[in-house]
Amino acid sequence: MVETSAAKPRTTRKAVIPAAGLGTRFLPATKAVPKELLPVVDKPALEYIVEESAAAGLDDVLLVTGRGKSAMVDHFDRRPDLEKSLEEKGKTAELNAVRRSSEIASINTCRQGEPKGLGHAVLCAASHVGNEPFAVMLGDDLIDARDPILPAMLDVQEEHGGIVLALLEVPREHIKRYGIVAVEETGRTGEGHLGNIVRVTDMVEKPDPEDAPSNLAIIGRYVLPAEIFDAIRDTKPGAGGEIQLTDAMADLLKAGTPVHGVVFKGRRYDTGAKIDYLKATVLLGVDHDELGSEFREWLTDYVKTSLA
Repeated sequence: MVETSAAKPRTTRKAVIPAAGLGTRFLPATKAVPKELLPVVDKPALEYIVEESAAAGLDDVLLVTGRGKSAMVDHFDRRPDLEKSLEEKGKTAELNAVRRSSEIASINTCRQGEPKGLGHAVLCAASHVGNEPFAVMLGDDLIDARDPILPAMLDVQEEHGGIVLALLEVPREHIKRYGIVAVEETGRTGEGHLGNIVRVTDMVEKPDPEDAPSNLAIIGRYVLPAEIFDAIRDTKPGAGGEIQLTDAMADLLKAGTPVHGVVFKGRRYDTGAKIDYLKATVLLGVDHDELGSEFREWLTDYVKTSLA
C-alpha cells in the first residue's frame, strides 16, 4: 500500500502551475479575464489548484504567467479596502472567503515571454525550483478535494525518485488529446480512488489511437526531478510545433530515469473546453455545501419538465 499522509516531511516542497496560455477556446470571456480565473461555482479554477497543492503540503507555489495575466497574482493578494468594507457590513462569510484566498499558500510568479508549449513553461520555473523535485499542476484538471492523488504521487517519488505521473484510463476516441504511456505492473495498488502503481516504460505525445501503446493518459499532475530542466533545454519542438514536456520526460526515461504512474479512479473535472467546463460546474455545484441541495432540486425539476 502507498501511504498518503501529507504531514510527513518530504524533499518536494514546491509546486509549479503553468498559466500563460491565451485561453482562446473561451473567447470572448477570456479577452480581459484570464481563463484560470473563470469561476467554477463560487471560486476561480486556479484557487482549487492552489488549495490542492497546499493540502498536499506544497505551500510554495509558482505561477508561470503571461502578458495580461497579472490579475491571477492579484487574486491571491490582500485587499484591505475590500476586507474593511465587508467587516463594516457584517458580511463575515464573504470576509473569510476573501482572506482565505490570500492565506492558502505563498504565491510567487514568473513570466513566460511567449507560449512555446508546456515544456517551455516548466523550464521558466528552473531558477525558482533549484535542484529539488517539484510538482507541476495544470489548471485545466480539477481534482476533487475528496479524492486527492498528489500526496500518493509525492510518496512514490520519495521512495523511487525520478518522475511520477498521474494516469487515467480514457476512451479510445480521446487518446489523441493526451500523452499516452506504456506500463508494467508493479503489484502495488493504492486505496479507494487510487488504482495501481505502475512502472512507465514508454510515452508518446498525442498519438493516433491505432498507434497508442495503451489507453492510459497522462493527466495534469506531475512530480518531476530537477534533471527535467536540462532535458527540456535539449528538446526540439514536437507536436503542434511546441516544446512538449512529454518529449523531455521520454528522453529522461530512455536515459534510465525511473518513471512511475499512479492510476486515478476518483473525481476529476476537465475545464479545458466549454462543454467540459459546464459539466464541471454542474458536478461541483450539486455537491456544494451551501448551494448543492437547492441546485440539485432545481436541476432535477428542470430535467423532468424541460428535457423530458
